[in-house]
Amino acid sequence: MRRRRNDRRAGARHALALAALLLAGCTVGPVFQRPRAPAPRHYRRPGKPVAGDTGAPARYRQQTLLGAGPAARWWRLFHSPQLDSLVRQALADNHDLAAAEEALAEAHEGVMVAAAARYPQIEANLGAGRQKYGAAFLGPEHFPPFTYFEAGVSVAYELDYVGLTRHTIEERRALEQYQRSELAATRLVLSGEVASRAVMIASTRAEIHALDGLLSADRTNVALVREAVAAGSVPRLDVLTARTQLASDATLLPPLYQQLAVARHALAALLGRTPAEWRRPDLTLGELALPRHVPVSVPSQLLRRRPDILAAQAELRAATAAAGVATADLYPRIELTGTLAQEGLQPGQLFDASSTAWSLIAGLTAPLFDGGRLHAERRAALDALQARADLYRQVVVNAFEQVADALDALQHDAQLRAAQARALSLSRRRLILERKSYLAGNSGLLPVLDAERQRERAELGLLRAEERQYLDTIRLLLASGGPVS
Repeated sequence: MRRRRNDRRAGARHALALAALLLAGCTVGPVFQRPRAPAPRHYRRPGKPVAGDTGAPARYRQQTLLGAGPAARWWRLFHSPQLDSLVRQALADNHDLAAAEEALAEAHEGVMVAAAARYPQIEANLGAGRQKYGAAFLGPEHFPPFTYFEAGVSVAYELDYVGLTRHTIEERRALEQYQRSELAATRLVLSGEVASRAVMIASTRAEIHALDGLLSADRTNVALVREAVAAGSVPRLDVLTARTQLASDATLLPPLYQQLAVARHALAALLGRTPAEWRRPDLTLGELALPRHVPVSVPSQLLRRRPDILAAQAELRAATAAAGVATADLYPRIELTGTLAQEGLQPGQLFDASSTAWSLIAGLTAPLFDGGRLHAERRAALDALQARADLYRQVVVNAFEQVADALDALQHDAQLRAAQARALSLSRRRLILERKSYLAGNSGLLPVLDAERQRERAELGLLRAEERQYLDTIRLLLASGGPVS
């Protein structure tokens, strides 16, 4: 007798332990861990000169502030109210950005949908019907047609003992984080595109102005040559040479006007407008102050700031959760369902205690044969997980490459701009001397035209070097993962 009592107690303890295990759950599948990725202490080889130590004059140099981190509204470093207005308008009206915001909202609702599975699903039922049983079903018994009424609730709940629901929620949360990072990346890239297009417009306008000056100088040359021919000091061939040079220089303007139109159209599209809708005064290079101090994130901060790195990390987390879902699908599913209802032949019987009906069902569904589908899905999920880990590492490597390239670019841009400024100064002095020599009859027209070409190349080269310095500064600020608010 005592032995039976002990057996019953042991059985009760085992049943309680099993129930506790089912209720507490034991999550199966891989656990997310951020993979080992390159995390160097420097963006470039130690000992390499940093931006600013270029030997260029101070007015062309920029200094990077490592560890300062980019400002929330990084474009304000250029101290241009018009640029600030353009970026703010793009952040408010760009349709790609609006779509990214809606995608984030959709992902958030997906988390809510997945999280609902943690709770019992309760439904209310209310119905009425007319029914008649067939004679073949009842045999000798005979029931006339009857009307019935029913009101009640049903409850369904699936035990998450292997973590299927938890993995699904984790996957949806990771996808939400991915969309949040994608939104941040869209905002960052959009602000950079607007600033870059504004700089391109300003630079192209400056080049057009420089070419207008060159064409004016060409016309002056034609007039001077005609005067010299009239005085009999130079041959008539010089007039044709000067006019040929004027015609040749005139061909440089149409491509610049086309470049300006394309940049304006692109800026309008970034602002959510068609080219015909958008009218705004263009920026000039004089309205943009080149930042003398450029904040840059340290390498360890870059992993936590760059939206593309955070997006790749979120995709890796989602892939880990998806592998967990595929693993949990291999296990049986246990579902509890229950109903409580009032049934009667008259509406008034629905509130009678004698009309109460109920049911409580525990069901187990286990895969027996699926042709290897579930195991193949799990292997595919694990392969996808490994692929996401490799892609995450490559995104990190690419991010460090971009920052290193931009740091080198700032150093070389300062050197190039200083060299172009020296070349322009020398070419202007030479042109003055060649013109004096030509008017004095000491030389022909070709040295004057050659000096004109050198001055033209030097002036355009300086403008393009200045544009490049602005654009590379923007690239470095974007590569550092500057937040946009």
